[in-house]
Amino acid sequence: MPNYESLSPELTRRIQQDKAAGTQPKVGFDDQNILRRHYVPTDRATVWRPAFVHDIDKIIHCPYYNRYSDKTQVFSLIRNDDITRRSLHVQLVSRIARTIGSALHLNLDLIEAIALGHDMGHSPFAHSGEIYLDELYFAHAGRHFSHSIHSVRVLDDIFPLNVSLQVLDGIACHNGEIELAEYTPASLGSFAEFDTMIEGCYEDSRRVRKLMPSTLEGAVVRISDIIAYLGKDRQDAARMNIVNENDYDMTCIGSINAEIINNLVVNIIENSYGKPYIRLDDAHFAALKTAKQENCHRIYEAASTRAKLDTTAKPMMGEIYGQMLTDLRLGKDYSPIFRHHISYVNQTHYPRQTPYEKEEPNQIVVDYIASMTDDYLIDLHHYLFPDSSLRVEYTGYFDDQESGGYHV
Repeated sequence: MPNYESLSPELTRRIQQDKAAGTQPKVGFDDQNILRRHYVPTDRATVWRPAFVHDIDKIIHCPYYNRYSDKTQVFSLIRNDDITRRSLHVQLVSRIARTIGSALHLNLDLIEAIALGHDMGHSPFAHSGEIYLDELYFAHAGRHFSHSIHSVRVLDDIFPLNVSLQVLDGIACHNGEIELAEYTPASLGSFAEFDTMIEGCYEDSRRVRKLMPSTLEGAVVRISDIIAYLGKDRQDAARMNIVNENDYDMTCIGSINAEIINNLVVNIIENSYGKPYIRLDDAHFAALKTAKQENCHRIYEAASTRAKLDTTAKPMMGEIYGQMLTDLRLGKDYSPIFRHHISYVNQTHYPRQTPYEKEEPNQIVVDYIASMTDDYLIDLHHYLFPDSSLRVEYTGYFDDQESGGYHV
């Protein structure tokens, strides 16, 4: 029998009284303190478009936002419309984070902007693809690739959208692989400080794991990222017959998606209302850690496509990287890296200080590969290397059916 926790009567009354009296805690980020790299008159807040609404609009209209729809969340090479893609994941993160933020009286526009942009720089083939691209970038240039840091690059460099420091910081620090019982915002006062932090992550990948958002809103998105995928990945794995949704250990957060979301959200609100931090109590934090470990063992390490990716997608990405780097250095303007990437980036009207094609060649190649959807990378490899023995096999809608075909 599912177990759904509720807020305590005491906190429920306090929230209701604070709302009625207008005495809600003033812990949310104030729009008036927003920081941008450049003063642009059209970015100023208005009565109908507050400060961070501009950032939301910039993100959803960014040319790469569309590509969420064909980027793998966990399961690659699967033809199944019921399996989560990144387009749904970022919406789930936004919805969960806004629910928490509304109860805590935080800045909901800031939350939404961070949530919708947090995976903008994710590579194809989920975290496996991120590992492959990191290895390639480091081998060629001695620099690291992280999807959270690259999400900042998409919105701040590839497309210089003049997104606020608070949104970019929340995106950079959203690492949902690292869970904490308490998130206390770190101080961040300027773009100069932020840029130094970002450059450090290119030089040392371990620094990404130590980043902490500078706002409560960023902290809420970070924990919501975990909440959004924890139960949803179980749901997807069950739909693929990898595990049964009822096979997990029962803890105080429950075992199915709806329980996990409800119980973690309730506990965060219960322990964070009016506080300068976002917190889970010890029992719920321990349960969250246990659930993540179970997912790792039962789903991520046992994912049926993992071996196929290592033997197909990984060498494909390596061959594409090498070919695109050569074409770029030789100035082969008929190459896809010019026609499909550099030309595409340059079609946008955003002003930039130096031409995009003048960037360091490895960085441009990384930008291109990271921007690809799963299917695009596969098609590009076939286009570049038509005689290659490397081929991927998708699991189709009917591949799990008994052999013998369809009979009327």
